[in-house]
Amino acid sequence: MMVELRHLRYLLAVAEHANFTRAAEALHISQPTLSQQVKQLERSLKVQLLDRSGRSVRLTDAGEAYVHYARRALQDLAAAERAVLDVQDLSRGSLRLAMTPTFTAYLVGPLVEAFHRRHPAITLELREITQDHIESALLADELDLGIAFGGPHLPGIAATALFTETLGLVVGTEHPHAGRTQALPISALNALQLALLSADFVTRGHIDAHFGRHRVAPHIAVEANSLNALTEIVRRTPLATVLPDAITHDHPHLHPVPLDPPLPSRTVTLLRRETAYRSAAAHAFTRVARGWAAEQPGET
Repeated sequence: MMVELRHLRYLLAVAEHANFTRAAEALHISQPTLSQQVKQLERSLKVQLLDRSGRSVRLTDAGEAYVHYARRALQDLAAAERAVLDVQDLSRGSLRLAMTPTFTAYLVGPLVEAFHRRHPAITLELREITQDHIESALLADELDLGIAFGGPHLPGIAATALFTETLGLVVGTEHPHAGRTQALPISALNALQLALLSADFVTRGHIDAHFGRHRVAPHIAVEANSLNALTEIVRRTPLATVLPDAITHDHPHLHPVPLDPPLPSRTVTLLRRETAYRSAAAHAFTRVARGWAAEQPGET
């Protein structure tokens, strides 16, 4: 019997759900049919791929090895199908893009505006997820491009620098430090109350690392998982926060306070899978993103 694509999809579904019934429901086929098809695959390969002896179904060692290549084969096939459908004149097409939550506050709007203005026929699927999930999704061929920060990346991820992001201390109009032009010693933060992003954000780790290097421990009065929430909190309370300078520039009720030493800048990068097929839409978005970044004052 020749191995068919459905056999690979069925095996991957069982491996994912560790249960024939749940896998059959996800595939919208009957459980007996699914079981029969997987057994056909095992007979064809002359090896047992699944251990059915426990309460849950798990892959055998042979199954683990086979699934690795089966998953990659399906990913490559999906990429091939997209390549066939790719239209070089951008009269149609799609792009799967993700970025970390920090960028949705100031970057997604301008980039999507510029891209859609130039290529209105391209359908954009946009996701907001953490950096580690972006890289995993790129490797799994669930995304075409991602926007995140520079630094160590998973093997197989290629990064293109876009611009340098700087962070700064920010207060509201009624705060005593509003309008301050002289740099505030970082030790003075020990006397301030801050509202910061929650610990699951890469940006929060960047901030905490800087505070730790300079032995300051401000009182964190509020933790939020939204930059928009932080801007509202700072606008209406005496709390200070740390935000990308690009956000501060767009909000007249927010006032930057220079710090000494300032928070270190970091590189914003465009991520992709090294071996992935790069569609015309992906190339076009890369050009738009690099062009937009080059036009920003003070960016690299």
